[in-house]
Amino acid sequence: MTDTAPQQFNFKAETRQLLHILIHSLYKDREVFLRELISNASDAINRLRFEMLTTQDVLDPKADLKIHITADKENGTLTITDTGIGMTREEIIDHLGTIAQSSARKFMEAAKDKSVDASGMIGQFGVGFYSVFMVADWVRVTSRSFRPDAQAVTWYATGDDSYEVGAAEMTERGTRIEIKLKEDAAEFAEEYRVKNIVNKHSDYIGFPIYIGAEEKPVNKQTSLWRTARNEVKEEDYKDFYRQTTLDFEDPLLHIHMVTDAPVQLYALLFLPAKSERNMFSLRKDDGLKLYSRNILIDEYNKDLLPEYLRFVQGVVDSEDLPLNVSRETVQSSGLMPKLKKVLTNQVIKELESLAKKDVEKYNSFWSEFGVYLKQGVAASPADTETITPLLRFKTNLQPETWSSLEEYASRMKDGQKVIHYIVGEDSKSVLRSPHLDSFHAKGLEALLLTEPMDSFMLMGLRKFKDYELKNVAGAEVDGEDQPRAESEAEKIPEGDFNSLVERFKQVLGERVADVRASRRLVTSVARLVDADANSNPDLQRVYKYLGREYEIPKKVLELNSSHEILKNLLKLDAGSELGNIVIEQIFDSALLVEGIHPDPSSMAPRVQQLIEAALAGK
Repeated sequence: MTDTAPQQFNFKAETRQLLHILIHSLYKDREVFLRELISNASDAINRLRFEMLTTQDVLDPKADLKIHITADKENGTLTITDTGIGMTREEIIDHLGTIAQSSARKFMEAAKDKSVDASGMIGQFGVGFYSVFMVADWVRVTSRSFRPDAQAVTWYATGDDSYEVGAAEMTERGTRIEIKLKEDAAEFAEEYRVKNIVNKHSDYIGFPIYIGAEEKPVNKQTSLWRTARNEVKEEDYKDFYRQTTLDFEDPLLHIHMVTDAPVQLYALLFLPAKSERNMFSLRKDDGLKLYSRNILIDEYNKDLLPEYLRFVQGVVDSEDLPLNVSRETVQSSGLMPKLKKVLTNQVIKELESLAKKDVEKYNSFWSEFGVYLKQGVAASPADTETITPLLRFKTNLQPETWSSLEEYASRMKDGQKVIHYIVGEDSKSVLRSPHLDSFHAKGLEALLLTEPMDSFMLMGLRKFKDYELKNVAGAEVDGEDQPRAESEAEKIPEGDFNSLVERFKQVLGERVADVRASRRLVTSVARLVDADANSNPDLQRVYKYLGREYEIPKKVLELNSSHEILKNLLKLDAGSELGNIVIEQIFDSALLVEGIHPDPSSMAPRVQQLIEAALAGK
């Protein structure tokens, strides 16, 4: 190659400032320069292929359409060559010597105004090429246009204020970019490093990419998500999932989408079998891989699905994406919300279908990821109606199986107007809750909510269809006739019971708001309920889980006036120490069942006293 009387040109002031921003501010990772150059090479080949649809009057019409990268570690250079459309002298000055001059000043003004989001303007600057100066001491671009009579041209710049354009010798069609790497960018002259970058960002470029003397392309070229569904085998999906995640287990479900309206997109999404990533997983964060025209834009995009679907893995590719200059951040536009809506609706639809077609597999999904959907109900009120059909619960009558709210409603008693639930620490203990005494006796069903997220979920889940959700820990269950296990003759006489109530009040003092007879208890001796019917026990648990200071209001202790423990308690002297110990234990046991005992271990000495008394026959 020879340079004949090269001509020097100066970058305009706005272009120099913009170039500085591009190099030092917009790019987060220096390796993206290679992605940009490969993307430009792919665009050049695509443009040539378009030209050849209408004419064969091009230079080297039989030449292979390809991209070749040469890394010279000894000399610290990197060369990218393509057999694309090439450039003339005028075109190289226009494409490489100018950075959207007509809009540069507006961009600079917007960038200075902190109240204006300049990202919306960046897309009109086709300057990804200039990211090369993050790693280059100098760059030489030599190009030969596809036009048979065009002359080769060279462009040279160091990233300073000017660049040179001159004649060159180049017999083949296309463009060659030679980069002299900075000392601190020597890694990019290593073939293994170049290959890693190609595989990460440009693996699905539609043209073969060769590195060094390798005879086979290093990129896959064909993306599975752009392949027709009827041409993809089930094993292909599993292989792709394993390769991109290193997950040892097959995914529960894959979703292969291709749409043109309301937005154009290709997507291949997966539901993992487990919520926890294994230690070898390639995916270190939530988010989908976002591509534009087979070029990776974002490794972990969190804007394509709502937070409660963040466990979904996979790829989304759209040719409609407006990108900023670095290709690293999608512009603020109306398109991203549309993509999110389409993807979210499809995932929800697939989950609903799975729940109907394969109950066992859906239950496996729910066991792993149900907490995410509950979070969605709590954090995304607008989506509650969409998420609710996907919720699953265990109940006091069916503690081993999952039920939807629809299934619960189908089993409701005649005249039942509310959906009952109980909140507790775990399924086993909550099933023994005194709040469920009357439910067990009459065969009424209540949802068992035993996960911390359930309390948050209840803040958003107030109704299902026309049924209000109501906590069984309330003082009464509206609209339900309460079962009675005892006759009036079995109850403690009113006078004796009143004296017993006074004794409880005397021993417990200000720790309770009141002591009274219960209309709900059947087999349990006592239970605690809120003194104020308008209080919110679910909110109390939310504060507890958030670790906020929140004083739980004093509760009412309700007593079962037919229980043998209370009858025997009456036989003890009014001031007996054992009687006081029994009262303390009844209260502490009620606190323990509610999950609000401040110090459960403090009961141990008292339990020992009760054991000693029982063994002594007292």
